[in-house]
Amino acid sequence: MKLLSITVPCYNSDGYMTRCIDSLLVGGEEIEILIVDDGSTDRTAQIADEYQRHFPGIVKAIHQENGGHGEAVNSGLKNATGLYFKVVDSDDWVNEAAYKKILSVLHQMAGGRTTLDMLISNFVYEKQGAVHKKVMRYKTAFPVDELFGWKDVMHLHRGQYILMHSVIYRTQLLRECGLELPKHTFYVDNIFVYQPLPYVKTMYYLDVNFYRYFIGREDQSVNEEVMIRRIDQQLLVNRLMIDAYDVFRIPSRKLRKYMINYLEIMMTVSSIMLIRSGTEENLNKKNDLWKYLKQQNLRLYIKLRFGLLGRACNLPGKGGRKLSIAAYKITQHFFGFN
Repeated sequence: MKLLSITVPCYNSDGYMTRCIDSLLVGGEEIEILIVDDGSTDRTAQIADEYQRHFPGIVKAIHQENGGHGEAVNSGLKNATGLYFKVVDSDDWVNEAAYKKILSVLHQMAGGRTTLDMLISNFVYEKQGAVHKKVMRYKTAFPVDELFGWKDVMHLHRGQYILMHSVIYRTQLLRECGLELPKHTFYVDNIFVYQPLPYVKTMYYLDVNFYRYFIGREDQSVNEEVMIRRIDQQLLVNRLMIDAYDVFRIPSRKLRKYMINYLEIMMTVSSIMLIRSGTEENLNKKNDLWKYLKQQNLRLYIKLRFGLLGRACNLPGKGGRKLSIAAYKITQHFFGFN
């Protein structure tokens, strides 16, 4: 068994995937790199095969019909033999020194008496053209360099959310929670992080800047114009997260609060993207989303709809919608979400 399986979803990634994979190879024989070619039409498949030939004990090339980012992650999880599981997108990369520290901790935890469910580390927003790179850190929220549980978590503020870039999960935990991401859908990284959380009992936080999250490609899924074009996929993810749990039944108060805050951010982003599109059809979709939440979980609807962000993204009329967008931009800058 490998210590860590790393899935690299690739779709027409030949222009940048080598930087990603080369940064991962530093892990050596303890890791496996699962390059999932998701029906690419460029040289992605050939590059994946070349890496497998040169590093047969480390790299495995998986080829599939195009199923989207989520299906590529699903394939990686099905083929993973590592004790732990990580996703690194093909346009991102990792820091070598931080990587070695993480592997050292995972090795230590693998031989310990207590099972580690989730390792958390920092990630860096590698925004193209930005002089100062924003770093998502968690040292005010989590104990550093020790095993802990949800009761030991300090304060996770709204902008201090855990993303796929932050986490390494125990592979079997992902399978036990029944994780299967929807096909042909972007933004499934939210489900990837959110769905396993109630199964997590033990965590470890390393205050190292491990993951480098590239932002700057025009076709990138977090580009707002792209998000608006793909808004139905965002709405699907939003609904799946609402359906995943009755959050008020989650025993841990701190986990429950975090998951409610996560859903609040998701509802806000979806609502503002629908408002920014400026179409009557999408304004109706925004209303439908809030109605869906009300039908599925009235208590959660009341909490989110009449909270600060819920009120801000449901102001009436054209003037109200302009104020909603302005409030979103302020919140976006303050909390740091894309």
